[in-house]
Amino acid sequence: MYYNGLYHLFYQYNPKGSVWGNIVWAHSVSTDLINWKALEPAIYPSKSFDINGCWSGSTTILPGNRPVIMYTGVDPQNRQVQNVAYPKNLSDPYLREWVKPDFNPVIAPESGVNASAFRDPTTAWRGVSGHWKLVIGSKRDTRGEVILYRSRDFVRWVKAKHSLHTATGTGMWECPDLYPVSLRGRLGLDTSTLGGAAVKHVLKVSLDVTRYEYYTVGTYDHIKDRYVPDGASPDGNTGLRYDYGNFYASKTFFDNKKNRRILWGWTNESDSVNDDIAKGWAGIQAIPRAVWLAGNGRQLIQWPVEELESLRSKHIVVQNKQVPSGGLLEVKGIDSSQADVEVTFQVSGLEKAEAFHPSWATDAETLCGRKRADVKGGVGPFGLHVLASANMEEKTAVFFRIFKAEHKYKVLLCHDPTRSSLRPNLYKPTFAGFVDVDIARTGKISLRTLIDHSVVESFGAGGMTCITSRVYPSLALRRDAHLFAFNNGIADVKVSTLNAWEMRRPLMNGA
Repeated sequence: MYYNGLYHLFYQYNPKGSVWGNIVWAHSVSTDLINWKALEPAIYPSKSFDINGCWSGSTTILPGNRPVIMYTGVDPQNRQVQNVAYPKNLSDPYLREWVKPDFNPVIAPESGVNASAFRDPTTAWRGVSGHWKLVIGSKRDTRGEVILYRSRDFVRWVKAKHSLHTATGTGMWECPDLYPVSLRGRLGLDTSTLGGAAVKHVLKVSLDVTRYEYYTVGTYDHIKDRYVPDGASPDGNTGLRYDYGNFYASKTFFDNKKNRRILWGWTNESDSVNDDIAKGWAGIQAIPRAVWLAGNGRQLIQWPVEELESLRSKHIVVQNKQVPSGGLLEVKGIDSSQADVEVTFQVSGLEKAEAFHPSWATDAETLCGRKRADVKGGVGPFGLHVLASANMEEKTAVFFRIFKAEHKYKVLLCHDPTRSSLRPNLYKPTFAGFVDVDIARTGKISLRTLIDHSVVESFGAGGMTCITSRVYPSLALRRDAHLFAFNNGIADVKVSTLNAWEMRRPLMNGA
């Protein structure tokens, strides 16, 4: 949340080790979303209603500029219940201490609610009637749902007679998020904005069965308290995703400092538990992203917050360089182990594109696994080799590949880390998503990739499609990391413009 000049990040944390368990609400503060100072935990198990765990939840700003946390606690019967906590001292700019009233839990699982699948309350919004409303993730058998509750005072809550939304065969809906987006422009909206015809709503859920996140764009009827996805925005695991890689348990908030909606996502490790124990930590927050509705109204656009650019230092530019079939172009002059790279590729020879099979339309990840960066294509694969060793024994490929479907070209964005490390027994999955662009009209496509030692975050076509991977090179470390543009397709590709910046280290929790 943004409150009285500071950003507050609360996150699930184990102070006793780098594996899951002993979860508390850790607390860090920042003035710019980039440099962070760690404080003592805000919430930890201490009462009967959370003695077996303080799990995820959300903040809401109440009238009178009073923040409240709603979170899931686990009680002695191992029921998941919803509790509130308030700042002990509003005059403390850091809000270090939080008080949990004895009247908790404020929402308990009643008859018909699965007490072991009842968690992660959203930020609340206020309806025209004055009622606060929020939803909680749950499931009935294999049907995922978000259960709606209403309250006038944020203490006494009443369950709605029907779910806000539900979908069969999707399993547990974790970390739900419901928020409004404007049909015009990039500005974010306060969570309580209704707005009629000028506003759509986004419902995101984290699917426990896939460990991926899916969202729909649709209409929230605030009278009937129903959410209906648009026809082009399918429910379930064939739908849209914030990120087609290692990205889960995300949450947005409205930043009233700059009138934008910001998305935070968690990216887990891809090495072993023993590696995590040796490191002494596991899991990171991805770079915060501003989100807004694309001009086509069908999906969200995501882009790293502008404050990230304050870390840019040494800068190099490459312009109008052909990358012929089978070609490599090394980008020299910066430490590319921690870098921000923006590149625009000019594409020609679309008639050489491979045929697209309709069965691939709902499984980009499998398609990327079959047609990896080393598999020669027609138009593509072309893109970047990041965190590459000098002789290319290690490399992580971020690339586009273009296919010819029946009536249009299909553009695939792919992360291929299968050769990212010489270390044995690493989990190195390919990740991929399709990019909704008309490549035949534009003839160009852009890519921004953030590289941070073990993290690679990519934003295709200005943030239309995003992918995050965790990689663990053993050779391509710090100054031994190399950066290349490549083309493994038959058709030639040109690097129209490439800007690359070496990135300074931010203040990370005071370290």
